[in-house]
Amino acid sequence: MDPNEAGGGEKEKDKDKEKVIKRRNRPVFLRYLERRRTDTIVAEDSAKGDFNLGTLVRRSQSDKTEYSAKLKEKMTPHDLSTPPSPALDPEEVRLRKMSRRAKVIQELVQTEKDYLTDLELCIREVVQPLRNMQVVDVDRLFTNTETVCEVSAALLHRLNKAIADPDPESVVIGEIFIQAKAALEDVYKIYCYHHDDANMSLKSYEENEEIKKHFTTCVLALK
Repeated sequence: MDPNEAGGGEKEKDKDKEKVIKRRNRPVFLRYLERRRTDTIVAEDSAKGDFNLGTLVRRSQSDKTEYSAKLKEKMTPHDLSTPPSPALDPEEVRLRKMSRRAKVIQELVQTEKDYLTDLELCIREVVQPLRNMQVVDVDRLFTNTETVCEVSAALLHRLNKAIADPDPESVVIGEIFIQAKAALEDVYKIYCYHHDDANMSLKSYEENEEIKKHFTTCVLALK
């Protein structure tokens, strides 16, 4: 055998070994993808007796194109909106809006009425009796609760007067709150400012058993 030919054969073997080593050293996930991409192609072409590198490359590119097309189709947003409902009669739309508005106003007025009732009950059954007993500093404990009650009563009176209008569309509520804005801010600034101090006073009073009994009596009266 020609020494050159023998040397050339050895070089080819060395190159093949290097390729195998490089392939093995590639990340596992890359090798897995390569297998998944070519397994089907190899099996089909082997059965046909037409298996070569050119075919493998062309089929691989074709698979990529098909996959990209399917992915693009899946990612394209589809119009899932419901078909437009038939146009409603303008008068029916107006009546629905007026009905919702009337319910909101009714709930707002009822909430203010319930709040005023609670304030009046607290003053009658707790604040005034404790003030008469002179066992606690009522003004420190309840700050300006009585003034808050007066402002709430005035607001409710305005609201009731507004909703008494026989024409629902003429009822104006927003203007009432705008007019009451300054009074509401003044009383609640004072109330909130003294809230923590009132809380501390209550805790200290509850440590006194005699005063605690008076508190219990007031709470039972509320119930």
